[in-house]
Amino acid sequence: MLVGLLVLPLLAGLVPLLAVPGTAQAASGCSGRPAKTVGFSTGELRVYKSRAHVCAVTVAKKPGKRRTMSVTLQARGGRAVSDKGSYTKMAGPVTVNALNRCVRAGGAIGRKSVSTGWILC
Repeated sequence: MLVGLLVLPLLAGLVPLLAVPGTAQAASGCSGRPAKTVGFSTGELRVYKSRAHVCAVTVAKKPGKRRTMSVTLQARGGRAVSDKGSYTKMAGPVTVNALNRCVRAGGAIGRKSVSTGWILC
């Protein structure tokens, strides 16, 4: 029992070391590194890249009231993946396989929208 009490704090101290460095997931819902952020009047489109995947979200500048939001992501040669609905803070995340492929992303909040063209080539 005494050994268990001594080992538990040591294991708890290792937990922060197990996190993968260079990932951003808590606030966005996407894993990977931030690759591109495009701002517009009502929010911003955030694109994240990991080794083989690209992820995107649209985040409201002023969260709170429910409004129409969308995010779309497409790898070159593939179908577009999108999330559209009535949200208070964020649309997405949407993810595509994009190993060695360009992607394009778009986002909208209300009547305002933004798109990237082909990026991450």
